[in-house]
Amino acid sequence: MNPLLNFTGLPRFAEIKPEHVASATAQLLAENRTLIVHLLADTAQPTWHNFIVPMEDANERLTRAWGPVGHLNAVMNSTELREAYNATLPIITQYYAELGQNLALFKKFKLLRNSPEYTGLSAARKKIIENELRDFRLGGAELADDKKARYLKIQERLSKLSSRFSDNLLDATNDYTLLVEDKNELSGLPDDVLQAAQEAAQALDKKGWLFTLKAPSYMAVMQYADQRTLREKMYRAYSTRASEFGKSDWDNTPLMEEIIKLRGEEAKLLGFANFSELSLASKMASSPQQVLEFMRELSRRARPFAEQDLTELRAFARTELGLPDLQSWDIGYASEKLREQRYAFSEQEVKQYFPEDAVLPGMFKLIETLYGLQIKASSAPVWHDDVRFFDIRNQQQQLVGQFYLDLYARNSKRGGAWMDDVISRRRISNGIQTPVAYLNCNFSPPVGGKPAVFTHDEVITLFHEFGHGLHHLLTEVEDLAVSGIHGVEWDAVELPSQFMENFCWEWGVLKDMTRHVESGAALPRALFDKMLAAKNFQSGLQTLRQTEFSLFDMLMHSHFEAGGGKSILQLLDEVRAEIAVLIPPAFQRFPHSFSHIFAGGYAAGYYSYKWAEVLSADAYSLFEEHGVLNPDVGARFRNEILAMGGSRNAMHSFTAFRGREPSIDALLRHNGLIEA
Repeated sequence: MNPLLNFTGLPRFAEIKPEHVASATAQLLAENRTLIVHLLADTAQPTWHNFIVPMEDANERLTRAWGPVGHLNAVMNSTELREAYNATLPIITQYYAELGQNLALFKKFKLLRNSPEYTGLSAARKKIIENELRDFRLGGAELADDKKARYLKIQERLSKLSSRFSDNLLDATNDYTLLVEDKNELSGLPDDVLQAAQEAAQALDKKGWLFTLKAPSYMAVMQYADQRTLREKMYRAYSTRASEFGKSDWDNTPLMEEIIKLRGEEAKLLGFANFSELSLASKMASSPQQVLEFMRELSRRARPFAEQDLTELRAFARTELGLPDLQSWDIGYASEKLREQRYAFSEQEVKQYFPEDAVLPGMFKLIETLYGLQIKASSAPVWHDDVRFFDIRNQQQQLVGQFYLDLYARNSKRGGAWMDDVISRRRISNGIQTPVAYLNCNFSPPVGGKPAVFTHDEVITLFHEFGHGLHHLLTEVEDLAVSGIHGVEWDAVELPSQFMENFCWEWGVLKDMTRHVESGAALPRALFDKMLAAKNFQSGLQTLRQTEFSLFDMLMHSHFEAGGGKSILQLLDEVRAEIAVLIPPAFQRFPHSFSHIFAGGYAAGYYSYKWAEVLSADAYSLFEEHGVLNPDVGARFRNEILAMGGSRNAMHSFTAFRGREPSIDALLRHNGLIEA
């Protein structure tokens, strides 16, 4: 059998081959289209069970088959799999676009919405029907036939362009290596970084130290390398990936222009002034103007702190490091040196206290404390030897959820960190379907026979993705379309993930998840206090950086005409002139690697990180008021936020938990953006 047509258990990754993709997809699409014809031919009054459930079953099978393909393309990319994925993606895209445009299906949903049955449905099922009616309108169901045809072409082209953008970035990142043969050029780099670089060189039968643009290698050079020319060389390579400075086949410039142009055309077809308005039609934020005002207000509050951060950094670099002209490739290095001087510790020192085999049990203990759950290692077919698999059980030892954990960077894996769903919770004929999630990071693998060690920032990243995972896994909703992360407004989906980050700054949590990788000693309280004192180090600069990206994204999708008199880079320059206090060099090509908006789901939605951070900081403040490890508050958060999934509006879930609407004050306080 084709392993992609296995719907009774977990994906059988070892058996999945590129040649399985087209045949499985073709079979399922044919079955689904036949079902739709049958449903539309049925003259009976549509009900939940004779209309919604059959479509839900069919589309879930398609998702269960296609999901592992997309996942493997992201984590075990190969030429053959990429070709199979890219050949099938437009076909999948066309199917969903056709569904969204099917006026006869739309009418069936409206009949169900106006039927007597509707009033007796659960709140979750009512929400699903309302979401579907909205999505039919946003999907072009009411367009004229010629406009529907154009809409389908746009969707198909956008899916190809986004996939190509991601491929170009991965190829450009993997293509660059820097071999250093003189160890004197590597002054300042920590021993574990040098060992990893040496092992990378040996793997290619080379002598010396091999550095790449993968995050663990690149970030270490930018933060610790004393030699400025080495930092500049790496910065230039990293910041010009997938641009006109590299191979023309990997240049994302024309892709970005076409993506923005097509999104604008799509929005106008649907009656919106611009793509931002279309994007926000299904989010918490009401208008592009509201988002722009929120981001500008946040940048106004952060700017004095950012200016102070930069003034201090420049003065330190000039007097202590002999760098009178601080450049972008100096920022990470100078910041680390200033942090060490001011707070008397280094990130490298802290990193030794966070081995993987202490961090994971510590994080799991937190979940056990807050939610009364147990997380235990389990077994399942995996796609790489580094991948681990876990069960989550309740106090009655009933299985609640499961997740895969893929922590380390490798050439076949796209950059960043993310959570994705494998199986979603829903009620089926023989009971409740157990939800399963993928959790992916790009940390340094173990070297020298020791456990992998994480920086504190990487621990925060791990907690962030685990928060997404809990949102998917701890839902108690039994209807697929609003179960877990499904149906949650995009600008609220970061609430559980950013909420989890807060625990990385709590002594009661960290003391149980640290152990020095050499001595075995726990993290000293004095060192933790230094970390806490440095928590908001340069938070002004970091906040402005996020508002810069968010404004650029929103303006590009609302106040910008692709192919007009202004380029995407010129728009970014204008945003930086308004927002930034630190302007990067002219050769920098940040947009060319901005996967969130060109190859992910964050187009006209990157502001969601800061929007949701308001929610998460304010939610966490209730824990601060009642005890951060308070299981009663934990149960309330689980019941009102995590368990509810997308079954009600995110604002309703927040106010049910917090007892009021959110306030920006907690965010400003957490980020040190309030004058003492």
